[in-house]
Amino acid sequence: MKDLMRIKCLISQDIETLLNQQIKKEAHSSSLYLSMASWCNQNGYDFSADYFTKQSEEERAHQLKLFKYVLDMGGNAISPEVTGIKSDFAGFREVFEDALEAEIAITQSFKNLASRCLKEQDFVTMEFLNWFLKEQREEEYKARRALELFEVIGEEGTGRWEIDKHVNDISYSED
Repeated sequence: MKDLMRIKCLISQDIETLLNQQIKKEAHSSSLYLSMASWCNQNGYDFSADYFTKQSEEERAHQLKLFKYVLDMGGNAISPEVTGIKSDFAGFREVFEDALEAEIAITQSFKNLASRCLKEQDFVTMEFLNWFLKEQREEEYKARRALELFEVIGEEGTGRWEIDKHVNDISYSED
């Protein structure tokens, strides 16, 4: 029966495996952002806590979008176990540095997945991934801009408070 299901699957086993790995990475990112939100909340950075909570929700939505795609293509989507989430940060700036590093890693992972799709000529999945590649431009932009607030405003005096206050104002426009 399993062989029959594989025949009906519209994606290769390798692409399915990579998509399931991406699902896990999105789940990890969602959990990491929740951890960042908690740290910010505990340290009095309420606006940043809200910012990271929203980021967590976005990552969860990305996870579910990938999960549904695998199922829609006849594959076996795997609900991932998420472990090893960092919960302690040396400081406010480190939270944002880690967020940028996480987004860069997710972008690279999507690029690797897209490369595999092109190699296999899986243009349907490649078209599906284009949305994520575009989304990653926005995610990296926002993470970079948030980190730039530390340079522009500085952390001295009320600087951290000002950074926290402005983090939700960051927006991305393609225009």
